[in-house]
Amino acid sequence: MRLAVISDIHANLAALEAVLADIRGRSVDATVNLGDCVGGPLWPRETWDLLTSLALPTVRGNHDRYLLGQPLEQQPVVDRFAHAALTEAQRQALFDLPVTIDLDGDVLAVHGTPTDDSTYLTEEILGGRMVPAPRALLTGRLGAAFGRSVVLCGHSHRQSLTQVPGGPLILNPGTVGCPIFADAPNAAGVEFRSPHARYAVLTRRSGRWGAEMFALEYDWDRAATQARASGFERWAGALALGAVT
Repeated sequence: MRLAVISDIHANLAALEAVLADIRGRSVDATVNLGDCVGGPLWPRETWDLLTSLALPTVRGNHDRYLLGQPLEQQPVVDRFAHAALTEAQRQALFDLPVTIDLDGDVLAVHGTPTDDSTYLTEEILGGRMVPAPRALLTGRLGAAFGRSVVLCGHSHRQSLTQVPGGPLILNPGTVGCPIFADAPNAAGVEFRSPHARYAVLTRRSGRWGAEMFALEYDWDRAATQARASGFERWAGALALGAVT
């Protein structure tokens, strides 16, 4: 079995198109999307239209939930941008996405943790920096999912593969379209990253799981130009550089 895993598109249609084109050459059996589809100052409606046409198994992310789950005035500014670009039916469809998805009997797909879409699974914020979560904290966040073979998660935008002894392999494919969430209070202090579009392919051979991680070049100047045209200068810089300066 070969499963492509994407996450955290954040309305970056240009990055999504590059990732989907690359996936088509990888001979995968299916593609799963771990959520946060349209929360970004880029192409929310066009991104959701493309995803809808593909009908991928898709988990609801916290920014997908915010579109109907929070009063408009309390939503992050990029979600208010997406809210304005989408129809009521589209916002409802995003809100109605499942919070978890079972794949192949023993693979669990989530956005953050199995029980909380706003909490990182394998990381925590310490001193304003994202660092690996301590073992006890990680296993506690897994809860009943500890018995799974694989847990797929996103939310942190950090590409990683973690084996929990006696527990699951945890795969975070990284972010398709948002290397730095530019409006976060600590964004300027986040370590340098890169502007590449990221995803992963999970493979099972002879009963064992492995993963390939991909970081693709795409036209991130196009994405930066779109963010700037939408009035989001910090996002433009983050998309072009993989850092907030």
